[in-house]
Amino acid sequence: MLNLPNILTLSRIVTVPFLVALLWWPGWELGYALAFGVYCLMGITDYFDGYLARSSGTVSKLGMFLDPIADKIMIAAVILVLTAQGALRGPYVGDMHVIAGLIILIREIAVSGLREFLGGLQISMPVSKLAKWKTTFQLIALGALILGEAVPYLPWVHFVGLACLWAAAVLTLITGWDYLRAGLRHMD
Repeated sequence: MLNLPNILTLSRIVTVPFLVALLWWPGWELGYALAFGVYCLMGITDYFDGYLARSSGTVSKLGMFLDPIADKIMIAAVILVLTAQGALRGPYVGDMHVIAGLIILIREIAVSGLREFLGGLQISMPVSKLAKWKTTFQLIALGALILGEAVPYLPWVHFVGLACLWAAAVLTLITGWDYLRAGLRHMD
């Protein structure tokens, strides 16, 4: 069923290659500035697709299926491209910031698999408040890292991105463990 919320969700998926293309060339400050704008627009559509679906009573199975996929595609694409372009380098630990991105990606894949398994058993796993904070830090981190590449003369923006990425990684470990522990109760 293609309603406005589902169209907004699909627009995020379709926009990912455009976002990746803008992020592809390190040192292209205009490209990163445009990518930051696109990333923010994608975040706004993520908010409004859920808000519109709930407020208009048009929550659909297609939307419930696509929304988390769109989020994960966007997050994974941005982490992978920023890693490839060297944007996850920073002070003190150099390339070790990539580990925070890797923690986030592993958790996203593991929790998605767990949700799929439990869905087959008719068991739902609601998103916790802590997981919402994890998502908030994750989105701020990636946005700041993109913006930091657009404004290299403001190094604090990049540092904010790295700090939020680590905060997201720590929350990712905590929420991932919580979900796994809850899911293990339903496994033989």
